[in-house]
Amino acid sequence: MKRLAFLGRSHSDLSNFPEGPRRKAGYQLSLVQSGLEPEDWKSMPSIGAGAREIRVRDNAGAFRVVYVAMFADAIYVLHAFQKKSQRTATLDIELAKTRYRQLAKELGP
Repeated sequence: MKRLAFLGRSHSDLSNFPEGPRRKAGYQLSLVQSGLEPEDWKSMPSIGAGAREIRVRDNAGAFRVVYVAMFADAIYVLHAFQKKSQRTATLDIELAKTRYRQLAKELGP
């Protein structure tokens, strides 16, 4: 089972989700740790190669967890946030891109 590594404030942001979405997101991340696919996800190539977004829908709203699992040592959670509109906010995409670039630079080629 791969370990989870949270970048920036992603762990804190995920912890601040309401209980239902937090539990659902945690379960989906545990599936990824076990080498399985999350139940509802989409590829996020605009963030970086291998980046994916777990989609959690709940009465409390729509929540997203952006991660990358292609590196051998861990699953890196880049960003966790609540969606406020149909389209993902540019700020959320840019934050995930920045964390992805920093991670790629740290891990090297």
